[in-house]
Amino acid sequence: MRAYLAGAIEHSPDRGKAWRDEMNFFLQEQLHHSCYNPLIEESKYLSLEELATFRSYKATDIELFRSLVRRLIDGDLNALNSNIDYVICYWDKYAIKGGGTYGELTFAYWKKIPVYMVTDLPLATISSWILGCTTQIFSTLDDLKDFLLKKYKN
Repeated sequence: MRAYLAGAIEHSPDRGKAWRDEMNFFLQEQLHHSCYNPLIEESKYLSLEELATFRSYKATDIELFRSLVRRLIDGDLNALNSNIDYVICYWDKYAIKGGGTYGELTFAYWKKIPVYMVTDLPLATISSWILGCTTQIFSTLDDLKDFLLKKYKN
């Protein structure tokens, strides 16, 4: 089984690293599932130099910026299209500001891939579209872990 870890990167102070590391460890150790972690996968699509500088091109060279970001988009959507069994989405105040998570959840919904969302935000404040893409919603990562253990542990 393989999970896709969706959530804020661009606007998150730690780029969403902490929760992704926690879930990756849990999934590998407890369920023997692998993860598609967009933070790690970035280095497959962009060089170290491009990773360090591409966001600055948003203001200085939009065509170059688009070409670099499209490599990331293509990689993420190809993963969702080919080898993902479920999506774990960490929806926080930073995810709202981005665009990738919206696209990933919509794509997962379209492909009938289960989307398990973790959020502590009031549901009434979350986009109806996003909520419509989810399969189940959890208040904490621990609640999600309990669910995943019951659902997938053999």
